[in-house]
Amino acid sequence: MPDALDRIEIDANGVRFHALAAGPADGPLALCLHGFPDAAPTWRHLLPALADAGFRAVAPWMRGYAPTEVPADGRYQMGAVVADAEALHEALGADSRAVLIGHDWGAVAAYGIASFAADRWRRLVTAAVPPAASVGAGLLSYAQLKRSFYIWLFQTPLAEIAVSADDLAFIDGLWADWSPAYDASGDLPAVKDALRDPANLAAAIGYYRAALGTTPPDPALDAEQAALGATPPQPTLYLHGADDGCMGAEMAAGADAFLSPGSRIEMVSGAGHFLHVERPDVVNPMIVDWVSA
Repeated sequence: MPDALDRIEIDANGVRFHALAAGPADGPLALCLHGFPDAAPTWRHLLPALADAGFRAVAPWMRGYAPTEVPADGRYQMGAVVADAEALHEALGADSRAVLIGHDWGAVAAYGIASFAADRWRRLVTAAVPPAASVGAGLLSYAQLKRSFYIWLFQTPLAEIAVSADDLAFIDGLWADWSPAYDASGDLPAVKDALRDPANLAAAIGYYRAALGTTPPDPALDAEQAALGATPPQPTLYLHGADDGCMGAEMAAGADAFLSPGSRIEMVSGAGHFLHVERPDVVNPMIVDWVSA
């Protein structure tokens, strides 16, 4: 991991977050949100690039992912992540120059975050998961249902047993399937550290149980939850790996109809699901140019 990255802790929305950070303290915030199965260190290539561009780049371990706390409220619906991001924006002293970058679950949340408090976020980058309204029936295609088998497994009590077995070998399998041409041996130890404790693993699986209603939503988050279905007003750069084995590249077709005017979609060749760590030579310049415009 680059020496320039700092380890910081932030209290926000009732959770103590741990995060990696780089760049000047007075620079505009660039908040980078990871997904599953992932952790803050996979932003290690992007954070220094954002810092060099003058941003205060911050990548938290998301709620429930060690070393961030397992939240006492037990809420893992995306509305809770929207609330987390708003609280992090405030706790970090950010202003309207802030930009938001999300991958996988981080992308899902980012659409809602940017819509919920549009005046706080100037530009948006999302990766690997298009806007929900654009995927529609594609989620129920045979090919995508095969890719998404784990989502259905995660609704059952067998999930924790299956994923934790043999030192989280299930996680190795997902990375191999989702980014088939990438050697993830340098990334997986940090990812597994974020999930190894049973409480952290249950939290990560909890995002999926909340998404399908296996665990009921909290009415206190109705406004944040509703924002997830809106089109963010900010110009959005959407990135998708051409060889994504989690969400097929065909799922990105037509996503531009659900992004604001001035947005752009880029298919990244030679990359799978974890494109930001697979092809930083391509992804970093596109992101930095976009958020710096």
